[in-house]
Amino acid sequence: MDSVSQFVLGASLTAVVLGERTPARRSLLWGGIVATLPDLDVLIDHGDAIANMTRHRAESHALLYLTALAPLLAFGIARLHGERAHFGRWCCAVWAALVTHPLLDAMTIYGTQLLLPFTDHPFAVGSLFVVDPCYTLPLLVGGLWLWLGHGSRRGRRANTVGIVLSTLYAGWSMVAQGLVERFVRAALPVPVAEVQCIVVTPAPLQTVLWRVLVVTETDAHEGFRSLCDGAAPIVWTRLPRGREWFEALGGSPSFVRLRWFSGDCLKVERAENVLQAIDLRMGQEPCYAFRFDVAQLAADGGLVPVARPQRIGTSVPVGEGLAWLWARLFDPTVPTPR
Repeated sequence: MDSVSQFVLGASLTAVVLGERTPARRSLLWGGIVATLPDLDVLIDHGDAIANMTRHRAESHALLYLTALAPLLAFGIARLHGERAHFGRWCCAVWAALVTHPLLDAMTIYGTQLLLPFTDHPFAVGSLFVVDPCYTLPLLVGGLWLWLGHGSRRGRRANTVGIVLSTLYAGWSMVAQGLVERFVRAALPVPVAEVQCIVVTPAPLQTVLWRVLVVTETDAHEGFRSLCDGAAPIVWTRLPRGREWFEALGGSPSFVRLRWFSGDCLKVERAENVLQAIDLRMGQEPCYAFRFDVAQLAADGGLVPVARPQRIGTSVPVGEGLAWLWARLFDPTVPTPR
């Protein structure tokens, strides 16, 4: 999730755990700072864009490592403020702020390696978009109420209500995702035996309109389903995956790693003499968050893997995207921008 959501979640939880033992503003501020720490791994350059993508949310987001870090941070904070008597509470508060960060991240489709060093599997529920004001606003309002109220009883109550509402919203997102997936499985664009995976993720900023991918060996089929669509069928767009390039790129460690991280939810496109690998999970056709140059076509027709793949960003203009999103929420006949 975005940094604001992580900050306010950590701040709110820390204030609840510490209660009136510690000034509310101190609890909120330290909780937000601690909850932001795991994302500092973005400052580390692992050598190329694909490595940076797949190593983000790795060791810094592993529950075991964060649990080991919690008492060290708690001891330093408690000592700084002369609250050694409350070390146990600080330890619980810091732990809660740290471990809820990767757990919330795992609700998105990106992939979070929660269980390192036991497994590097990138967990991805995919029921929340990376920025969702419906999740963040209750936490933000509750935390601000507590901050401005200097720890008043009403402020603490508002902070707790904010946590409850945001948690219920996260739970709702999984329910909505399940409803959409059930509809999709009953209306697949290809025979079920050909399906390799189904990806159901919310369109930006909400959990009413969902983007659906049905991936087969050779193609991906993209569609959108709103909870307001009723019985209207999904309009599918076939996206060739460029499977003819996959075997030739098998010698590229970066491409192999990208296939693993995305669950093989990839396609490869040729742009002039460059092959681009695209993570189909994030974005929508033809604009994707993660597009990388992975190889060049040599004069003899062979492929030369790119030593340091670079990320090639593409995006829909914000105004156009929001206008389409709002219209599509309520009208299944609105065409998808291409």
